[in-house]
Amino acid sequence: MQDRYAGDVGDFVKLGLLRAVSPGRKLGVAWYRFPDEAHNDDGRHIGYLNRQEEYEALDPELFHHLKDIVSRERSIASLLPVLKDAASSDESLDMTGITVKARRAWRREWFSNVIDQLSACDLVFADPDNGIIDDQDKRKGAAKFGKQMPLQEVQALTCGRCAVIYHHNTRRPGGHDAEVDFWLEEFGLPGFAVRAARYSPRTFFVLNPDEEIRKRAKDFCARWAGMRVWLHE
Repeated sequence: MQDRYAGDVGDFVKLGLLRAVSPGRKLGVAWYRFPDEAHNDDGRHIGYLNRQEEYEALDPELFHHLKDIVSRERSIASLLPVLKDAASSDESLDMTGITVKARRAWRREWFSNVIDQLSACDLVFADPDNGIIDDQDKRKGAAKFGKQMPLQEVQALTCGRCAVIYHHNTRRPGGHDAEVDFWLEEFGLPGFAVRAARYSPRTFFVLNPDEEIRKRAKDFCARWAGMRVWLHE
């Protein structure tokens, strides 16, 4: 997650989902905060905010909050009020100045802090820029490893509780349906996915859900179908 993304259409969907499934739960958010980049147009998909008659009714409080922050200052911190009393872990994953040799240990310590900060939560959300990857060690020395969440971290964050994990779909052979099925099997955990395809393909993996979470997610998908949101089981 980057500050420059705050309020875009991806935030509307993901925050809408979290608000739909989290009532009565202690929600914690691991933002996987990464420094703002400027090499692409990511975060500029805010045209939905000009279509109030079409989207406001999905979640009026959320819609107007995002419209307000986009008109002022876009930041991760500005999103928290709509998540009520959620715990937040937003330590930066900026590895500037950290040697390649030291990056693995630095990341382990960073993730340990995330686990500690969200230890009291029974529902957690993780928001890595590019989503989930495998545990190959060669990736872990890269400066942009902070944009990814390895499978090992998914499983650790999910241990003993429900978790929602963001994933940006890739060009994996077989297409997006096969990619989602692959990860659902790879996790080795009960779960399903909420898919969203407005502007770009996103998946939210819901792992270790109870029946109430499952029902809330299903109801969310039915209500938000106009945003090209659907359930993948």
